[in-house]
Amino acid sequence: MKRLLAIIAAFVTTSALAAEPTWQAGFSKVTITPTEPMWMAGYASRKTPSAGTESELFARAMVLRDAEGHTAVLVALDLVGIDRVFSKALCDGLQAKRKLPREAITLTVSHTHSGPVVGSTLHAMYFLSAEHEKKVVDYTNLLAKKVDQVVEEAFKNLAPATVSWSQGTAGFAVNRRENPEKEVPVLREKGLLKGPTDHDVPVLAVRDGKGKLIGTVFSYACHATVLSDQKWCADYPGYAAAGIEEKYPGAIALFVAGCGADQNPLPRRSVDLAKVYGQQLAVAVQKVLDAPMNLLKPHWVGSYREISLPLHEIPTRDALVADSMNADKYIAARAKALLDQLKTEGSIPKSYAYPVQTWRLGNELTMAMLGGEVVVDYSIRLKKELEPGKTWVVAYANDVMAYIPSLRVLKEGRYEGATSMVYYGLASSWGVEVEEILVAEITRQAKLVRKMP
Repeated sequence: MKRLLAIIAAFVTTSALAAEPTWQAGFSKVTITPTEPMWMAGYASRKTPSAGTESELFARAMVLRDAEGHTAVLVALDLVGIDRVFSKALCDGLQAKRKLPREAITLTVSHTHSGPVVGSTLHAMYFLSAEHEKKVVDYTNLLAKKVDQVVEEAFKNLAPATVSWSQGTAGFAVNRRENPEKEVPVLREKGLLKGPTDHDVPVLAVRDGKGKLIGTVFSYACHATVLSDQKWCADYPGYAAAGIEEKYPGAIALFVAGCGADQNPLPRRSVDLAKVYGQQLAVAVQKVLDAPMNLLKPHWVGSYREISLPLHEIPTRDALVADSMNADKYIAARAKALLDQLKTEGSIPKSYAYPVQTWRLGNELTMAMLGGEVVVDYSIRLKKELEPGKTWVVAYANDVMAYIPSLRVLKEGRYEGATSMVYYGLASSWGVEVEEILVAEITRQAKLVRKMP
């Protein structure tokens, strides 16, 4: 009996110590919904500007500070994408203002296709008048101020906290390359859906000293493409975040997209379905939050590097001139832009400066943050090869410059492997080495942050 009491006492003591608020954390959010009609991002088929609001768009921020004073910032935006210029300007500003290293700042987007055009993202997809070009510039400048504002508010809200993590599951993502959209309901009912998927829902929970949830970060590997109409909407990630914030009053929920470039929420095309998927994801997150989670020690380290990701083949000037007269207006627009680049800069780059970032939280969780629209093969592979059960892979981070296909998808071609590069304005598809180069850098960073004291 004495031994049993001693064990119980030790367990209670350990649990109490584990729950002590040893981190500092702050959260904030601000509305970024455009206040006037402007061009919407994500679909080339749109022919008119926005016409109203279905749900608000937000910028949300989390600031974490560990026991040694190391500080990290995560920003989640209800947008289809941000470009390298916008990202660099924001990060340079935060580095200067808050004395942060580059690896401590992560900018992510939900990839909702019902948000505004920002900067040069997908610039070859849109044919805007001077009026709408100016609206994009004005909105992009305003957005930068809003992001700075939301981060500053999160810093002001820093308070003692505990941080824990675990993961659940949600099953609505479907591999869109392998399953015809119209056939999905029948295929799902029969258990005949094909292709790789990642249905994990990783969740980070931040609580105050009394155990109340003050903020959470959650993820899912699926395109935010339920909706395609003319109204602003954060799509299913926005409805999921709203559901979580309603369930836990005072908490702020940040959605960060996983490797869902080849995954769609199917069926789709209605607000009701966006709400249904959002609710499914919110419930998955709530189940994780309401169950025991893995407490993380107050320790953060990070790594950031831009690697040279090679393009397959740079077209000649003659080839670009021919393409500039192509009947496909998107191919022609890309060719004209590349010809302008060739004229002003003298050459077209043979590679892209691709951002790779890694965070280590506690002595357990590794978060790999990748730029672009990353296909699901990467998260499946990385979670297997790094630390199974302790790896979280985030995409659409820091710069959305193109689709990032695995070697398998690259060889298969089609939209994610080849033709999407037209809309992003890059000169060609990626080189065959891309997957191995990218995985090697993530692996290097993951090993590095695990070794950091």
